[in-house]
Amino acid sequence: MRTYNYDQVVTEKLERSPQAVVRDVLGERRPSGWMLAKLREGHGAARFVLHAPDCEEAPAGAPLLDVDRALDAAEHPGTRLCTLCGAAQELTPLLRGFDHITDSAPDDS
Repeated sequence: MRTYNYDQVVTEKLERSPQAVVRDVLGERRPSGWMLAKLREGHGAARFVLHAPDCEEAPAGAPLLDVDRALDAAEHPGTRLCTLCGAAQELTPLLRGFDHITDSAPDDS
């Protein structure tokens, strides 16, 4: 078996990754996913609110929903999206599409 000596290999310190800089500026990312809180028990139509997992209003111990299940729940007429934690800002473009964002952009052609 042959052994190699790497003492003569030129090395250089790598710059900080852009991801590390983003983390320094924005802080740690919040957990991904959404939680569904049931607002009313008993008879009548149930009402639900979708929250980010770190929202103060999110139900403790509720299962974490992936984006597909969260969007399915958000399309239900009895479900609203929490505006306190940003679930509404994050999920609304996915529900309505991104076309409305580019409608006001100038045409570069």
